[in-house]
Amino acid sequence: MQPAIFLDRDGVIIENREDYVRSWADVSFIPAALHALRVLSPSGWAIVIVTNQAAVGKGLITLRAAEEINRRVVAEVVRHGGRIDAAYLCPHRPDENCDCRKPKPGMLLRAARDLDLDLSRSVMIGDAITDMQAARAAGVRGVLVKTGRGLTELCSFVGTPWFDIARDLADAVESLVQIERIAI
Repeated sequence: MQPAIFLDRDGVIIENREDYVRSWADVSFIPAALHALRVLSPSGWAIVIVTNQAAVGKGLITLRAAEEINRRVVAEVVRHGGRIDAAYLCPHRPDENCDCRKPKPGMLLRAARDLDLDLSRSVMIGDAITDMQAARAAGVRGVLVKTGRGLTELCSFVGTPWFDIARDLADAVESLVQIERIAI
């Protein structure tokens, strides 16, 4: 079993949009995210996107279009020397109470089954407290980045964080390389 680095998409790899990423024209990569994914590429860790896409459930975008955006994000990462081993998305609205929508751990648990992952050695990098809650529920270490909604979420967070905090994906990866001794 191998460990994984789970990544939220919007706010971590690409810019988060208030009105949702609805087409490829809405996609803008966060500075240094492609470099960070290139750094991770030779590691023995699985790299997995887990993304909530409520725009599908709200009828603002089709599931097929959302999956195509994911496919193109992965292709762009690969084109820049990075790697994504799998991408999971939850198409449900928050009120649908599904098992896959973060903060529930469904996508992480499904990826663990599908890819034979060791969750106890895995990390979730996201820009929302719901990402951190999903990580905790799955037994995964969480890292909240300050990109996307991260800084706003952190400023409104009450209590002592049970997760780590990083400036952006590149900063999180740099810490993982040092702390986790990810071989690159």
